[in-house]
Amino acid sequence: MVDILHSVGIEARVSRVYQILTTKEGLARWWTEKVSGNEHAGGTLEFRFDQYGRSVMKVTELIPNNRVAWECVDGAPEWIGTRITFDLKETDGETKLLFAHRGWREQSEFMHYCSTKWATYLIGLKALGEDGQGAPYPHDTRTHRRH
Repeated sequence: MVDILHSVGIEARVSRVYQILTTKEGLARWWTEKVSGNEHAGGTLEFRFDQYGRSVMKVTELIPNNRVAWECVDGAPEWIGTRITFDLKETDGETKLLFAHRGWREQSEFMHYCSTKWATYLIGLKALGEDGQGAPYPHDTRTHRRH
């Protein structure tokens, strides 16, 4: 199994970052504007990316101000069964976010692409937490001509 890992420092209270990660309104302001479903533990969230498809995540764990965990239950075949976690820790007014997208079956070109895109979205999450302005799809940073 192969994992995508990122770390981002966000100059915002951990409670603000947690709220951004656990509400449809917050998620729509940094990942994709098209979010639907149930954001509570045990619920399922659907994230749409127009012609690029969708990702459906089961919310598997919510520990207030500490951890958010999802399992991909539908979407790109490479994503199904993978786990996404956001671990949070606040130190001196900065929230450290440790992001993981674990359980990829193999390292592939698509995984490299997703790692880069996750990094751009996480920088958007940082901007949202600090300045109130994220860059969700379709306003995200383009990393390739097609995407």
